[in-house]
Amino acid sequence: MRLSRKSDYALRALRHLSSLPSGKLGSINSIAEAESIPREFLAKILKDLTRGGILVSYQGVTGGYRLARTPREVTFLDVIEAIDGPIHLNLCTAGKDCNCAQYDTCQMREFWETQERTFLKALSKQHFGKYRVKLR
Repeated sequence: MRLSRKSDYALRALRHLSSLPSGKLGSINSIAEAESIPREFLAKILKDLTRGGILVSYQGVTGGYRLARTPREVTFLDVIEAIDGPIHLNLCTAGKDCNCAQYDTCQMREFWETQERTFLKALSKQHFGKYRVKLR
C-alpha cells in the first residue's frame, strides 16, 4: 500500500496548520510555500478537508484556514479518509464491496482483517497535537 500524494500533502498541510498559534489562520499561499505543495493542488486538498469537517475556511482578504477541532482531536486516519476514502489493505477487507467468489471460504481474509485493524488503530492514535511547536 502506498499513501497517495494528495493524502501526503494533506497531512503536511495539517501539520503546518496545527503548528500555528491558536486563532491564527493559515493562507493557501503560506501553507503551499512552507510545505512545498503546488498551490492549485493544495486548494483542492483544502476544499476536501473543509468538506470533510477537518478544516474551517474563512473567505476574504484576511481569510484562510484553521482546524475545525483541536490538534489532539484530528488523527492521521481522519485526514487520509477525508482525502482518499476508507482504507482497505486488501479487497477482502472491503466487506460487501468484495465480489470475490471465495470471500466466504477465504483462508487469508482473517489475516488481512487483523492487519487492517492494526494499521487503522495506529493511524487513529497519531494526531496533530504534537506539532503545536512552530515548525521551520
